[in-house]
Amino acid sequence: MDVISVIRTKRDRGELSDEQIDWVIDAYTRGAVADEQMSALAMAILLNGMNRKEIARWTAAMIASGERMNFSSLSRPTSDKHSTGGVGDKITLPLGPLVAACGAAVPQLSGRGLGHTGGTLDKLEAIPGWRALLSNEEMLNVLDGVGSVICAAGDGLAPADKKLYALRDVTGTVEAIPLIASSIMSKKIAEGTGSLVLDVKVGTGAFMKNLDDARELASTMVELGTDSGVRTVALLTDMSTPLGLTAGNALEVRESVEVLAGGGPADVVELTLALAREMHDAAPEGRRPGEGAGRRLGDGRVASHDRGAGVTRTRSCRWPASSTWSRRRRPAS
Repeated sequence: MDVISVIRTKRDRGELSDEQIDWVIDAYTRGAVADEQMSALAMAILLNGMNRKEIARWTAAMIASGERMNFSSLSRPTSDKHSTGGVGDKITLPLGPLVAACGAAVPQLSGRGLGHTGGTLDKLEAIPGWRALLSNEEMLNVLDGVGSVICAAGDGLAPADKKLYALRDVTGTVEAIPLIASSIMSKKIAEGTGSLVLDVKVGTGAFMKNLDDARELASTMVELGTDSGVRTVALLTDMSTPLGLTAGNALEVRESVEVLAGGGPADVVELTLALAREMHDAAPEGRRPGEGAGRRLGDGRVASHDRGAGVTRTRSCRWPASSTWSRRRRPAS
């Protein structure tokens, strides 16, 4: 097996075999395949795509490149969320504590900025003294004691994705749907969460500029999660205008604290609640938070004060979704 033949197969619009995928992911992780060679393969994938079988095998190979975590010792059901990102998207910051307060454990293994927006870890590093790297033991202790943790994936979790993630950012291959789907789902499946809610952004401020591409990405990730035994659902949410009133790491942290304190911009509050309800519903029946927690997610007590007549609901398409699409309206000034 050699990398040139793998590149040529995809360059010529062929289907990569299981053996080719397993070999190239392992060889790249070990350093036997150079960055410039993997860059050429990533560009070929961007231009020519992958079928479902290839994407599933690529994801499995990235999972197999490292360890898998296990949260079965926790007394709470685990439920996680991932967003494809957009301008002003700080939803993870208030969402994790909210869902934890309702009885679930939220293991948020987050990432850096990819493209033009800051990632969750970049935002939190605006807090002096906060650190992104936790050991597996530290992560479990926080989850057990607090119910929510946001940290970086350890070096042992899908290390192939860690290398490829950085490469995509500097080679113009960020938008490749097979690579986005496999990157996200390899980490989430290896993480060991019981259920997963995906917030797939679509619009001018997101990687997915049109609804068809967003639907393709959402369906691909839902299929990968479901086939791996993770209860997975995706929402398509509008990113044609920035979320909230601020953009910038420290500013977005401050805005998230305002949401947790009962205030904050209406669109951030509404999307946080919408995703929290999905995380509650996605948890396995036997391990779901109680009915009181379900009502708590939906009754809006996270923002208890009157936000006035300008408040509108965040409207999104749940995958599988109908062909209709509603844009989120901005609050009146």
